[in-house]
Amino acid sequence: MKKSSMTAMMLLAGGICAAQTGGQIRLAPGDVKWPTGASSLVGTSGVPGVQTVTLKGDPTKAGVYALLLRAGPNTRIEAHSHPDDRVATVVSGTWYFGYGNAFDEQALKQLPAGSFYTEPPGTNHFAMTKSEGVEIQITGYGPTGTTYADPKNDPTKK
Repeated sequence: MKKSSMTAMMLLAGGICAAQTGGQIRLAPGDVKWPTGASSLVGTSGVPGVQTVTLKGDPTKAGVYALLLRAGPNTRIEAHSHPDDRVATVVSGTWYFGYGNAFDEQALKQLPAGSFYTEPPGTNHFAMTKSEGVEIQITGYGPTGTTYADPKNDPTKK
């Protein structure tokens, strides 16, 4: 097993354990039940084709939650923010992530598997994938939501 894959699995497992406030959860990567189609949950970008699974908690309610997000190749997410403080780990693939009020490819930082980043409350950020997809584990304290910097870029309103 490649070192990056092992690191990503350990970070995923650590993220799940750290997010627990009760109840016991143990998931190996193969245990995750991905939806068959797109699944835009509260607190996600709403971009078509992005799949999301709730690992812990309920992002619509007060308390810790953890999400696993999967974005396919050539996915672009415009600048948006969330009301809660979030942390994320790239589990697999490469994520290109930046902060700002508008999508700016020059401001993206390449984050390979094992990378960590934050989504501070009310801070606009944007992201994309290139030729490969990505899986991200996001942990926050709800309730959460998504507000696009420019409402015309909100895919849930189209």
